[in-house]
Amino acid sequence: MARRPTSNEADAGPIGTAAPGPRLLTLGPHRYDITDRALVMGILNRTPDSFYDRGATFALDACLARAEQLVADGADILDVGGVKAGPGPEVTEDEELERVVPAVAALTDRFAVPVSVDTWRASVAERCYEAGAVLGNDISGFADPRYLEAAAAAGASVVATHIRLAPRVPDPEPVYGDVVGTVARFLGDRAERAAAAGIPPDRVVLDAGLDLGKTAAQSLALLRASDRLADLGHPLLLSASNKTFLGVLLGLELAERRDASLAAAALGVARGCRLLRVHDVAGARRVRDTLEAVLGAGAGRR
Repeated sequence: MARRPTSNEADAGPIGTAAPGPRLLTLGPHRYDITDRALVMGILNRTPDSFYDRGATFALDACLARAEQLVADGADILDVGGVKAGPGPEVTEDEELERVVPAVAALTDRFAVPVSVDTWRASVAERCYEAGAVLGNDISGFADPRYLEAAAAAGASVVATHIRLAPRVPDPEPVYGDVVGTVARFLGDRAERAAAAGIPPDRVVLDAGLDLGKTAAQSLALLRASDRLADLGHPLLLSASNKTFLGVLLGLELAERRDASLAAAALGVARGCRLLRVHDVAGARRVRDTLEAVLGAGAGRR
């Protein structure tokens, strides 16, 4: 019997084609040539139950202190979220607003780097844009029908992420006929939706969504296929830092995944990823700088 496609697969459009020339990314007033250079996005969790830090930066003062360290380590972007992606206690809209809006306001007041808000709620994104955020990082694939409208009205950029079901919904045994093809079609469709909403290509970032409704093997297949996803013609974000798939593939506990995370970042950059969403900003920056030198020299730019 043929497998029935999920809703995400059924509404996915054709795979796109990359445009020639320099790759550009716009984040508010900042414009980046990412042809050979990746940007490092430092993760800030204003959650009490983050899989990584278990609430270490939930308090606003702790979050700001962590942000100061990330900027000192060389973060190009700060990404703050108030609800973890995986299952857990319900977080209401008001609770999420209380967690992220004051953080975004404080971050934009203290630091010159662009600030991203990790949320799938359009209402939360809107309030954060008003507070100074310039990027909406949405792991739901624009499930909120107002998400793109809100970003377009604010002049904000967006991240379109593939997820098979939805944030916070367990998906322990995902099945794909062709995981790379499915994800590529989904992301191509979301890029088209963003364009239809009036958001230009240099403000649309794509993310394969490793670990989001994928087995370890499926996440690895997507990491290896980063070049194919980069060929969709939009900046490609890699969020592999300390992810479960690295632990499963290599038999590593969470505290042991630093080197594996840096190796994944190196492979991702070499295959076209141009934003690295990470916990270890200093390490990712060293990887980025090394790959930039290699890629730039290979392209005859040095």
